[in-house]
Parts: sequence; C-alpha cells; structure tokens
Amino acid sequence: MKKTEMVLIAAVIVLATLVTIQTTNSNIVAHDSTLAITQGLQGPAGPQGIPGPQGPAGPPGTAVETATGDSSFTSIFKKVENSVVQITSKVSSVDNSVIINGQPLQSQSTRLGSGFVYDKDGRIITNNHVVEGSKTVNVTFVDGNTYTAKVVGTDPDNDIAVIQIIDNFSDENLIPLTFGDSSQLEVGQQVIAIGNPFGLSDTMTHGIVSQTGRLLPNENVGFSIPDVIQVDAPINPGNSGGPLLNMQGEVIGMNTAIKTNTGDFSGIGFAIPSNSILRIIPELIKDGKYSHPWLGIAGTSMNPDVALANGLPRNYKGVIIDKIVKDGPADKAGITQATLAENNIPHGGDIITAVDGHPIKTIYDIISYMDEHKSVGDKVVLTINRMGKTMDLTVLLQARPASSTS
Repeated sequence: MKKTEMVLIAAVIVLATLVTIQTTNSNIVAHDSTLAITQGLQGPAGPQGIPGPQGPAGPPGTAVETATGDSSFTSIFKKVENSVVQITSKVSSVDNSVIINGQPLQSQSTRLGSGFVYDKDGRIITNNHVVEGSKTVNVTFVDGNTYTAKVVGTDPDNDIAVIQIIDNFSDENLIPLTFGDSSQLEVGQQVIAIGNPFGLSDTMTHGIVSQTGRLLPNENVGFSIPDVIQVDAPINPGNSGGPLLNMQGEVIGMNTAIKTNTGDFSGIGFAIPSNSILRIIPELIKDGKYSHPWLGIAGTSMNPDVALANGLPRNYKGVIIDKIVKDGPADKAGITQATLAENNIPHGGDIITAVDGHPIKTIYDIISYMDEHKSVGDKVVLTINRMGKTMDLTVLLQARPASSTS
C-alpha cells in the first residue's frame, strides 16, 4: 500500500507541473494578443535622445551553484559512500508453541543493518544488535561486491561490534572513515546519516543535532548507554550501525535507535558518540569484549519530592542509592541503601554528591563519568551525604556482570 501511495504522489506532482506550465504559456499568449489589439500598429522610430546619467550600482551578486556543481552534501556522499556497507545475517528461531513431528517449529529470517570501514585490515564497525547471535555475516559494498565477515568482538552494553572480512579482498578498495570529536558537538549542528533503511542501500539523510549527552536505556542488557547524540535526521530500520557524519565527512556517531510509538521514525533518533566507539573498539579487537567498570548500585536522581522526604532543600542535587548488589564494590566499601516508603520514595540511604571531586546532579553523571574516565581495577572516591553528614568513601571498581545495575 505504501508503494502505491508513493507512485500516486509522484504522478500527481508531475501532472500538476505540466498543468502549471501549460496555463502559464496560455496566459502569456493571451497577454501578447491583447497588447497587439489595444496598441495598434507601431509608428516610425523617433530621433535618438541624449544619454542619461549612469544609474546607481546594483547589489552584489550571489554565487549560484550550477547544475554540474557539487554541494557539500553531494561531496560528502561521494567521499564516504564506498566506506559504508550493508550487513545481512541469518537468524534462527524456535517456536515451542508449534510442534511438528514431535519437534518445535524452527524458522530462519534475515536481519539487515549497516556498518562502516574502520581499517585497511577489513575491520568494520556496526551495532551489536545487527550481528548478535551470529558468528559470520555478509557484507555488501556500494559496488555490489559481497564478502563474508566474522564477528571479532562485541560490547552488548554499549551496542558496539567489530566484524572483519575473511574472504580475499583488495585493501585498495577499503577506505577507512575518519573520526571526529563527538565531545565538540553542539545543538543545531548539521549532521548526515548514511545506511540501508528498509534495505534501500546507500541512502543519505540529513538533519541537525537535537541534543547531546542523552542516556539511552539498553533494554537488551538492563543498562543504559551514556553520552548519546540525539538527532532529527531520519533513521529507520536498516540504518543501525551506519555512520553519523559532520559536515566535514567525519564520523561523530553511529546510528543506533529511534524513539517512536508506531515503529516509524518520528523525528527523534539516537547515535552512539564517536569518542565512545574509539575507546571501546581497540579492546574489542584485542580481547573480543569490553569490560565496563562497575559500582554495583542502582540510584535515583534527586527531585523535590525525594529531597523533601529526606529533610533536604527541594533543589538539592545528587543520587540517592536505591539498591546495592551484595558483595559488589559499593557494598564492600560500606555504602548503604535507602528504604522505600509507602509512596515509593527512597528514604534514608546514602546520597552521592560527587565522584572524584566532580559534582553529581543525576544518575547520568555517575554513569558518564565512570564510562569515560574509569577502568576495571581503578579506585573511585564517592562523596556522600549520610543523614546530613558528609564523608568520602573509596570504592575499588570491578568488571560489570553481563546484565546489572550501575
């Protein structure tokens, strides 16, 4: 049905254009005819008059792009199109509710996403959810050539993966993309998304950075991805793993998710920042996995209700500890957790107000700081408010379990 609607819209536009041109030409002809009737025949030319003074200079001209000239968008697309790939993989599933010959029904489907070239060794970056559950995938370049690639490493928590071509290939055809600094992004900057939405290969869309520093819940692992870039550039199924570019053609993010109530793009897309990708990829190549530092807590950002319930000013900032994982890093350091009142407001637990001396306003601040500045085995100093008393506690960070709290 959607395909029919697209065709009808195109047809309507063409017809309307033809009608407009025809009507305009008719008006011109009628106008010329009227002038000929009312003015009569033209008389002989009179003597030439004295030339008048020179008129004032006109406004400065503006450069007009010719039909053969390249805009910035066109130039960027030509620069990067050979580095963006389509990734397909087979996904097997079992339906235990349907039994055939004593066996549950098994089916296989094709999963489609995008990726981009990381280096001359055939490594390609994509989202973990594009290759999850697969050992090998197919990679198709813009020239139509398809290669088999193996999954080298994955980080399910931050939804990042590295794959590597294992077929024979010429590294002359591999053009790694250049990375930009995602920490320098500002709201309003133009961005470009390239990928394979709905299997439509090599599709480019553009928009602006709507906001930076978003915390994106990753429902697959029960954790959140920090510092995510929010954009309004159209992103749809199949775009996952494709690059988000700045106007210099540099990768500043990887298109990952959209916020929608219908399944269709509604103007809010999310991309993992390039700085996170650059930090994680080397470890995925080396070890096949990435170890995130872990405190072993769950917390709630302070708000007026929580602050007042704990006898604090309504605009008090910090994170109150809701839950502590038994024998986790925070538990070993002596952090205490709150209890829930009848209205489900946490009360009486430690409130983190700073990490290594950096003020904390929300749970996002803790997750972002840990992700960007700490590694497994590092120590971190938590400044806490415990029943009105301020103290510092040192926590030895452990590796985050497969699915956990902060």
